[in-house]
Amino acid sequence: MSEQIMDGMEQMPADAVEDVAETRKNRPRVALMGEFSAGKSTLSNLLLGRAALPVNVTATQLPPVWMSFGDKPAYGVGMDGEEFDVDAKFNGVSVHDTRYIRLFHAAKFLQNCDLIDMPGISDPNMDAAVWQRVIGEADIVIWCSHATQAWRQSEAAVWSTMPPELYHKSLLLLTRMDRILSERDRARVVKRVQSETKGLFRAVLPVSLIQALDSRDNPDLWQQSGADVLVKSLIELTDEVASGSIGRRVSRMTRVSETLARPGLDDAIGERVVEKAPKIVMPTRVRPRPLVSRPPQRN
Repeated sequence: MSEQIMDGMEQMPADAVEDVAETRKNRPRVALMGEFSAGKSTLSNLLLGRAALPVNVTATQLPPVWMSFGDKPAYGVGMDGEEFDVDAKFNGVSVHDTRYIRLFHAAKFLQNCDLIDMPGISDPNMDAAVWQRVIGEADIVIWCSHATQAWRQSEAAVWSTMPPELYHKSLLLLTRMDRILSERDRARVVKRVQSETKGLFRAVLPVSLIQALDSRDNPDLWQQSGADVLVKSLIELTDEVASGSIGRRVSRMTRVSETLARPGLDDAIGERVVEKAPKIVMPTRVRPRPLVSRPPQRN
């Protein structure tokens, strides 16, 4: 794991750095979601400090992968709740017959929470039921959206089906911000998405995950990538959810997010920005079936 993430983990309260497997048996569960090629796999690799999935495993054809702290062998959970063995490359695992795969890593980040890597919601070859049947297990969602086409109507349509109680416990990441070369354009993208998703997420955070992976021991590059704010925000959020204080105070990271693209004089681009009226992005033709959260089944 990178030194930057390790430093971020060290900032947690003492009770969160202890052996969480014992002190927090009900660790928060963080679902990584987004459309195909939005950066979910890169994000999980960044957080874990290693490749999340076994080598040569294609994530696009897998059911949700639920990752926890430990060194147990991986196994699958069928639609009937029965567990079954899987090999190192998950050969023979069917997205139609498998509810999720359980995978274990001795990564320090997983001492604070579990990660559930969901399939891409835009994959035309995968039924939405594959992720819908697992989303009720999540306490937190990190939604990855490609910055060059951030917050598409298809994303807004799927998010509208999520249980509203997830909104204030979820982060929207604008990934691949390095693809937008102009500081002015970056600020405008953040402003637009914040306006279109107001009240739907705890924070909107721009980040370049590839830049963060390449930062290694370069703290300046780590901060420039946006990963510093991301990790601190996620640590704070998981700690609040675990301690039950999520609804009792305003998040510092929400306030940080709001300063990234505020109306009026924008320090990021050094000029006055005219704030436009919020856009309505919810498409009228797409009306997915709303999801109803259910009490999570703790393992």
